[in-house]
Amino acid sequence: MSDEIKFHDRILSLSLARVTEAAALASAKLIGRGDEKAADQAAVDAMRSELNKLEINGVVVIGEGERDEAPMLYIGEKVGKGNGPDVDIALDPLEGTTLTAKDMPNALAVIAMGPKNTMLHAPDVYMDKLAIGPGFEDNLINLDMSPSERITTLAKAKKCNVEEITVCILERPRHEDLIEEIRTAGASIRLITDGDVAGVMHCAEWQKTGIDIYMGSGGAPEGVLAAAALKCMGGQIQGRLTFRNDDEKDRAFKAGIKDLNKIYSRDEMVQSDVLFAATGVTDGSLLNGIKRSANFIETDTMLMRSKTGSVRRLNYQQKLNN
Repeated sequence: MSDEIKFHDRILSLSLARVTEAAALASAKLIGRGDEKAADQAAVDAMRSELNKLEINGVVVIGEGERDEAPMLYIGEKVGKGNGPDVDIALDPLEGTTLTAKDMPNALAVIAMGPKNTMLHAPDVYMDKLAIGPGFEDNLINLDMSPSERITTLAKAKKCNVEEITVCILERPRHEDLIEEIRTAGASIRLITDGDVAGVMHCAEWQKTGIDIYMGSGGAPEGVLAAAALKCMGGQIQGRLTFRNDDEKDRAFKAGIKDLNKIYSRDEMVQSDVLFAATGVTDGSLLNGIKRSANFIETDTMLMRSKTGSVRRLNYQQKLNN
């Protein structure tokens, strides 16, 4: 098979948007209901159903983690009709289960797709992440720098004061020292309770979101999804796996990770052209959430292709059955 036959990204792109729309619509019924697992389950079931309608031979390489005992589209699961191109799939049917359950901003249904064996098979452990938007020289900042060095370097590149830099960080006890150092350096911080894929994506549209840089640790699978988004939108991300115990290290070895201290660049996490789709579940900085009217339900989707650098916004209305 030629590469073109293996991965028709243009043909598959609209189909991928339908996948995230279905997941978002299913989980939207549980916005504000306080039941994270039910919202996640609804998104998983809908996403799996839509994926299995596609003419692909797909394998989930980044799926829902075991850490939260969540309903899964599990790593290694085969999806699609099995008679199309061989593809890797990274997904989070509901990125922000807590955000959905509490009706808070920036819950998304997210998926990325690329040719087979082109995405990092990240184990379900933590990853230290660092991301900025497009327009900077390669490796402008890196994970070996201190947080204050990163901010100072970025401010110099942007020709602005450190006080004008805003850092996005997950609000977690493990980030207390990071937060203190950044505030001491003079930058401001936007704390998010969940949804670090969206947090990283904010860097790529800093003029709109006000986020200049993302720092901190979160799930490694979400790091790969964020890298896929930035491969389409532009921007840089670095990730380094972190481990709390030997069991997590064994998990990494089983996933094929040989160097536990390696810093992965964006293009090492996502090695080839990729498609990325995200649909808003709740209102956020990047996407509107599900909207209902007397006769329609409406979704807002971002659909991107790294090959062309195209970013499309799709507004979809579905008539309600009265």
